[in-house]
Amino acid sequence: MLNILVADDQDLFRAAFASILNGQDDMTVVGEAADGAAAVRAAHELRPDVVVMDVRMPVVNGIKATEEICGQLPCQVLVLTMFDLDEYVYDALRAGASGFLLKDIRRDELAQAVRVVAAGDSLLAPVVTRRLVEDLVRRPSHNVEPRLSARLRQLTAREAETLRLIARGLSNAEIAAALVVTEHTVKTHVSHILTKLGLRHRVQAVVFAYESGLVAPGRADNAAQRWPARGAPGSSGRRRSALE
Repeated sequence: MLNILVADDQDLFRAAFASILNGQDDMTVVGEAADGAAAVRAAHELRPDVVVMDVRMPVVNGIKATEEICGQLPCQVLVLTMFDLDEYVYDALRAGASGFLLKDIRRDELAQAVRVVAAGDSLLAPVVTRRLVEDLVRRPSHNVEPRLSARLRQLTAREAETLRLIARGLSNAEIAAALVVTEHTVKTHVSHILTKLGLRHRVQAVVFAYESGLVAPGRADNAAQRWPARGAPGSSGRRRSALE
């Protein structure tokens, strides 16, 4: 059973979300909060698996509340908002949110989104995904913050190649084929990457790869070219969206 905390300053939305989630066989809403400060307190007290978080709330906004919760507790945060502003998307992801959706989603989509983030995966609304990728590839590759480059140097060469392929949209299976390693090895690399860089999920890893300059927009390099695979040919196949 998944324990859910719903945080929204609008009574109607809060009640509607709670009703939808309580109607699922595998979920129960253990608490509600009408502002960000109350959400942080409730998260500490109730220890939910997932917090459904609004952005615009009084006292403490949803982004700051997300940052505090993700920095102190093991629960996942799913941000739901009426506004798909770029600043909200980036701030939410940097704060540690595992999902970012708009409030016009269907009730079944809300329930499934909670399940996805509870399982440790990431989820973005399609319109948000498109804009995020478009913004990342428009950025000049030379505009890299020194602190990001320093963090990048913590990775081994193989971990850096794995991160590059994550940012290019390859799945774990496709990365394993490109590097000629097992999928279990790739999962280990991904875990090490997230831990060393202080990231929570693959979406944050994609953003970091672009912002650090590891991936230069428009380049078609891949690890099969850079890591000769003991005579094996490079992997081919469908490439998914970078955030899929």
